[in-house]
This record gives sequence, C-alpha cells and structure tokens, in this order.
Amino acid sequence: MLRLMVDADSSGLHLWLVLWKAYSAVQEYALADVERLGFGLSDFGILEVLIHKGPLPVNEIGARMRLTSGSMTAAVDRLERRGLVERRDDPADRRTRVVHLTSEGLRTIESGFGEHSEAMNALGELLSEEERAEAIRLLKKLGRAAAARPGGLWNKPT
Repeated sequence: MLRLMVDADSSGLHLWLVLWKAYSAVQEYALADVERLGFGLSDFGILEVLIHKGPLPVNEIGARMRLTSGSMTAAVDRLERRGLVERRDDPADRRTRVVHLTSEGLRTIESGFGEHSEAMNALGELLSEEERAEAIRLLKKLGRAAAARPGGLWNKPT
C-alpha cells in the first residue's frame, strides 16, 4: 500500500526519493567527468576552491569542502606531489599553512574547470532556461526549510 501511495503521489517522501535519485545520478555524472580530467572529486574541489577564492589556509579549505583534517592532508599531499599546489607559511601566523596554486596548478584547473563547466552546463541544458530557474528556486526553498529544521524535528514537541 505504501509503495503504491508513494509512486502515485507528490508527497514529501516521494519528493525526497526523486531528489535523492536525481542527486545520485548527477553526482555520478559529475564524478565521471572529473575522473576523465584525471582527478578525484576532493582534489578537483580543492583546486576549484583555490581558483575562485585564492590561497587559503588548509583548515579553511577543509571546512569549505567538508573534509576531515586527515582527508585534507592526504588530498593536498597528492596535489603537491603533482606540482599543482604548494603549502606556504602564513606570515601573520606561523602555525598556519596556506595552500597556493602553482602556475601548473592554475593552468590545469583553468582548463579542467572550463571543461567540467561545459559538461555540467550540457546536462543542465536538458531543461529549459525557465525550468532551470524554477528548479533552482524550489531547491533553494527546500534547502532553507531543511536547514531551519535540523534532525527532522518537524512536529515533535520541544
């Protein structure tokens, strides 16, 4: 009975299932494209943060990427071995290490980000401009509502 109801309605549960499946499919598409460029998702994400935000402390990149300290260290080590980033001391705080793109890293991410943007735009263009705008508006609305109600505490007494 529940299965039939979920398939036939527009309930919040059905919305969540469709959103989950769509997110998983888009994530797989994005990951395959990033891997085609020769990167894992976290390495590519770090380079992307650096090209858009400039040099940042390791812990700030980790917070933006939602990576643990250990995962950040491993990712920056990989990128450093490839000559794409370098760690430098922060002149204002010697305890802080700042990650900078190297000239090779800048060339690599400029090219890679451009290609990845094209791939993601091609997928998005399966929807019309109006559909994309509406999807963005609705997903932001849903995201804000979920963020305002952490833990699914919709109707539980406080």
